[in-house]
Amino acid sequence: MLKKFLARVGVGAAKVDTLLEKDKFVPGEVVHGKVVIKGGEVDQSIDSIHIFLMTEAIREVDDRKVKEKVELQKYPIADQETVKEGETKEIPFSIQLPYHTPASLGRLPVWFETGLDIPLALDPKDRDLIHVSPHPYVEKVLDALESYLGFHVRKVEMELSKHYGYVQEFELTPSGEYRAYLDELEVIFFLHENHVDVMLEIDRRARGLGGLFAEALEMDESVAKVTLSSEELNGPVDVVARKLQQQIDEYKK
Repeated sequence: MLKKFLARVGVGAAKVDTLLEKDKFVPGEVVHGKVVIKGGEVDQSIDSIHIFLMTEAIREVDDRKVKEKVELQKYPIADQETVKEGETKEIPFSIQLPYHTPASLGRLPVWFETGLDIPLALDPKDRDLIHVSPHPYVEKVLDALESYLGFHVRKVEMELSKHYGYVQEFELTPSGEYRAYLDELEVIFFLHENHVDVMLEIDRRARGLGGLFAEALEMDESVAKVTLSSEELNGPVDVVARKLQQQIDEYKK
């Protein structure tokens, strides 16, 4: 009885460890691994095993920016398992990273969190950090903006957007001809298997009294969408750059 009681509060209970074949991925990639459960000092029933894809995002609370954990995806791995005292169980899995998985840029952490749902007990958990590179389509768009249009990435953050939910936002500053017209360009990517929707928030530079009023009322910001097909994104980068330029130039005036 004492062992069962201690197991409920985590002493001598089952432990979980998720082992991944590798720890570097791109959005949309399939992840292979196994969940290893090591039995404790008593037999324990497990209602379910889940893996959660997690990150952190910034949200404004009372004019303060706070970080909070964000669940990007929940993966069911197994149901109704029993792990006996001292037993080791291995459960293989293959799960796909969603296309909206953010890239590990700056100090943004991305990780898998594995949990065992054990009735009437403290649920064991395991956390595994991974590195997510920007999807090649995202890299192609950023290359077009930087190499061909003269923008420079200043900041990348995961934020709560009132329009789109939790998104990774790329903030770019203009140079060259755009410096006279724009303060900044904010970019959000919505990846799909065969295309990418690029949302552009274009912050025009205030010019004259009317411009200052527009800036104060946040009327100086315009949102545009550019859809790029996989065929375009797999082609020359200057084609992508011209399509982005056409949209951005609409707001130079």
